[in-house]
Amino acid sequence: MTRHVPLNIVDHRDLRVDPARGDALGDAVMYAPTFPAEFRNVQAHYPIVFHRQRDGGLQPLALFGLQRGHNLFLDGDRWDAAYLPLAMERQPFLIGTADDEPTVHIDLDSPRVGTTTGEPLFLEHGGNAPLLERIRSVLKTLHAGLQATPAFCTALERHDLLESFVFDAQLQDGTTHRLSGFHVIHEERLRALPEDAVAGLHRNGHLEAAYMAIASMSRFRDLIDRTNRRRNASAH
Repeated sequence: MTRHVPLNIVDHRDLRVDPARGDALGDAVMYAPTFPAEFRNVQAHYPIVFHRQRDGGLQPLALFGLQRGHNLFLDGDRWDAAYLPLAMERQPFLIGTADDEPTVHIDLDSPRVGTTTGEPLFLEHGGNAPLLERIRSVLKTLHAGLQATPAFCTALERHDLLESFVFDAQLQDGTTHRLSGFHVIHEERLRALPEDAVAGLHRNGHLEAAYMAIASMSRFRDLIDRTNRRRNASAH
């Protein structure tokens, strides 16, 4: 269940948020949304794939595992990567609107939210605490990034640069995992584009993001290695 409400100091002065990581805090997820301006940071740690939404649009995703509900980057209450995607960092906050302006909302039913443990959201004598200031910055970046995503994905589709993706992972114990239902950027088609098309992608800021997504494919090896290590640890 979720209970999203606009955050304000009058009603939520005493709220605290647990910034730790863990299954019980809602981090046991296979992926999280990302956006082109974040690809440079994401590709160093996670594969970037694209998922077709119900409305027909495409959403880039940072992959954390090979199975739904499995996050290979969780190590107890620690996130085992140098970069935490903003869509994960922002929890339990989200972007709302008031008078057509973005505002900070909070999910009061989140296991991160309470009044006894965690970091405060507001200073004792008024004003935002450091955690809330950081979250406001995160949400602002997320809002701008997600708004820019459709133009990027439309450009990829216009040039026929996306292909269906099936990934078969062979594990050390002999089992296989098949990952399907996603799309990736077709590198050969991108390289074969005429100069004017490449120039257009570059001019609109799409070319670098496309190559960052391609570079992220090397991170699938890490997902396999992490899966093997977990299976080996559970077997002993």
